[in-house]
Amino acid sequence: MIKIGVLSDTHLKDRKEGVAFLARLAERFLADVDMVFHAGDLVDPNVLGAFAPLPVHAVQGNMDPPGYGLPFKKVISVGGARIGLIHGWGAADTLEERVMGEFLGEDLDCLVYGHSHQSTCRRLGSLLLFNPGSPTDRRGAPFHSVGVLEVDQGVSGRILCIDDK
Repeated sequence: MIKIGVLSDTHLKDRKEGVAFLARLAERFLADVDMVFHAGDLVDPNVLGAFAPLPVHAVQGNMDPPGYGLPFKKVISVGGARIGLIHGWGAADTLEERVMGEFLGEDLDCLVYGHSHQSTCRRLGSLLLFNPGSPTDRRGAPFHSVGVLEVDQGVSGRILCIDDK
């Protein structure tokens, strides 16, 4: 089984504080993952160094500066599964339709997206739609969150509340 830590919408502007925050997050909630996906709005992509030496896949969000060279979207093959990764844009109520439209013709097992700060883990037919929410800005969500995908004869996902109880 391959475990993937999934984040989005971290909005970390200060590199030093951002790396420290992500390192604590990784140690506490993502310690046993094999790789990390970030679905955009990092603000400073250099904070992803907190996950070294793990492989990290990230895409550009609407708040990310274009000069960092992050792709708008990508498809990652992991353990026989094809996972689409995109940030998203626009109103939350039609976000899923827009991001799915960007992958028309792709045979995906899972589509990871962000933007809304609202966590989602649900199936639409055979496709797993997965939004990890945000670990830093709830924007109306009931809790701060990250996600974990497990690839083992299919893809399954879990949303993790990271708020201290």
